[in-house]
Amino acid sequence: MSYILPNLPYTYDEFEPYFDKKTMEIHYTKHHQTYINNINTAFKQLPEFASFNINTLVQQLHKIPADLHTFVRNNAGGHLNHNLFWKGLKKNTVLNGALKTAIEHNFSNFDTFKDLFEKAATTLFGSGWIWLVMKNVSTLSILSTKNQDNPMMGEIISGVSGYPIIGLDMWEHAYYLKYQNRRHDYIKAFWSVVNWDEAEKRFSVKKNNYFI
Repeated sequence: MSYILPNLPYTYDEFEPYFDKKTMEIHYTKHHQTYINNINTAFKQLPEFASFNINTLVQQLHKIPADLHTFVRNNAGGHLNHNLFWKGLKKNTVLNGALKTAIEHNFSNFDTFKDLFEKAATTLFGSGWIWLVMKNVSTLSILSTKNQDNPMMGEIISGVSGYPIIGLDMWEHAYYLKYQNRRHDYIKAFWSVVNWDEAEKRFSVKKNNYFI
């Protein structure tokens, strides 16, 4: 198997003025493509892993030989994280249904959830990701991962675990052209482009033990 860039269901300028066209284009065609190129190169030395889909691969990192482990971890994580990120963007969706109920149950109300998510993103030092994850059928948590780690890698690898419902890319390449050092403005803008329909789908299918 060779991984490829997923098709985007929107144009690069779809999320103006929140996410700018140039950043989206570079982010997708350069940064994400590089992770894909690297992991496909790694498969030449790891043919026994080449048939794994990306979700399976990140959950099997403990089986990767030590000399390639960090390389595969970083690039497989980068591919998975960006797949989730692109799917998780859409304008004009509304949080409702079972996910809304679960957020209110776990965080008291949506505004408290937003505040906690923004605080986690604002205080993350360096590059990484902020996630809303499902821990089990009744528990949601806000987690952060460093670099291109993903909660699906498990606690031994990434230090956290859970199934990603939404994720925010906190690498500078995701926002610096538009927002420069105004990181919090980028975090605030995220709420205008969260694909709550996709988030609800992830929440619902995970309850049925189905991985995307």
